[in-house]
Amino acid sequence: MTLAIIGGTGLTRLRGLEIARREMVHTPYGEASGPITHGQLYGRPVMFLARHGYGHTIPPHQVNFRANLWALQQAGAERVLAVAAVGGIAEDLHPGRLAFPDQIIDYTHGRDHTFFDRDLAEVVHVDFTHPYDADLRARLQAAADAAGIDARPNGCYGATQGPRLETAAEIRRMARDGCDMVGMTGMPEAGLARELELPYATCAVTANWAAGLHGQAEVSMADIEENLRTGIDRVRALLGSLIPAL
Repeated sequence: MTLAIIGGTGLTRLRGLEIARREMVHTPYGEASGPITHGQLYGRPVMFLARHGYGHTIPPHQVNFRANLWALQQAGAERVLAVAAVGGIAEDLHPGRLAFPDQIIDYTHGRDHTFFDRDLAEVVHVDFTHPYDADLRARLQAAADAAGIDARPNGCYGATQGPRLETAAEIRRMARDGCDMVGMTGMPEAGLARELELPYATCAVTANWAAGLHGQAEVSMADIEENLRTGIDRVRALLGSLIPAL
């Protein structure tokens, strides 16, 4: 099964990817974030799409999630691994640690969040009880264990609107709601993948402590960039363990 990797902040290209071609897929929902890169990675066919564009110029609230997921499916993706930078809320999600969330809470608004919104023969509801694919999550955890990578095997992702970071009060509310991490791109991406029946999982990279935690006066962008370098190195090691085993 062909794996599609959606790269988030810090992962705009796949090191070691033997590129075969780039494909721009035109969709009924507008243009995707960029062309899909097809190639071989660790001896397996993969495709790659940079969620924020290859120059990291598309803010989270303006990502065309419908076009991205539609394009990946049309290009032949059979499962999707999304890499996403997050802020750590749970005590054990320190900067640099990876996590494979199993639940999500959507705090976003005004985003095109469904394919089933017009020209319908009937109303369509999609089960979303368990938003992430259990098999792909298990494979991620097995790959992390095999590579000696410390990763949290579960957690609740809180998806916020962005592009601003959250207030300390918002983070306290999210913690009360049960969120373990906070990011800006988890929804509607996960929901759209479910509508397309694409197995989907997230590898969350903790870039910083969420606002107001651990005595920090403010969230430093310099710290985020430094922590992402460490975290993305772990993602690359994870892929080196995951992809040959698929």
